[in-house]
Amino acid sequence: MKHLPKHLRPRWRYLAVEIESWPDATIDRRAFQRECWYAGQNLLGDPGSARAGLSVLQFEFSADAGVGEALVKVRHGWTDEARAALACIDEIDGQPVGVRVSGISGTIRAAEEKYLGRRGQDSEERNVVFGNEERVAVVRDGSVDVRLDAAFAGTTDLDYDLA
Repeated sequence: MKHLPKHLRPRWRYLAVEIESWPDATIDRRAFQRECWYAGQNLLGDPGSARAGLSVLQFEFSADAGVGEALVKVRHGWTDEARAALACIDEIDGQPVGVRVSGISGTIRAAEEKYLGRRGQDSEERNVVFGNEERVAVVRDGSVDVRLDAAFAGTTDLDYDLA
C-alpha cells in the first residue's frame, strides 16, 4: 500500500507539558496517557477527543524531585482544545498534580530543543521547624514541601524556620 502524498497527510502540533506533584509521587507514562484521554473525552466529548487525537510521545517523571515532562501530539487546529483538556487534569492515579503547557511546536525536534529538558530544577532536603517540630523538607525553586507523617504540606517562607 502506498503512502499518502505530503499534502494529504494529517498535520500535527506538539505540546511540551510540565508536570509537578509532591516529591514522593510516582507517575508513569501509561497513567498520564489515560488521564489525557479521559480529560479529552470529558471536555470535548468522544468525537472531539477523537479529532484532537491526544497522544503522549515522550514522558519522563522524577519521583525524587516530583517534576516531569511530556510531549503530547495533537492534530493541527486542535491545540486550544487540547490545552484546555490538559488543564483539567488535577490527579493521576490518586496523586495530585499540576499540569502546564510550556509551549507548542510544529516539530518534535523544535519542541525538545525549545521547551523540554531545560528545567534544571534541583531539589534538596533541609531540616526545618514546622508546627513546633523539626521536620524534613524538600526545597526546589523557592517552594518548600514539608514532610508530615503520611504526606507533604506546601509551605511559604512564613510557615517554617530553618533548623
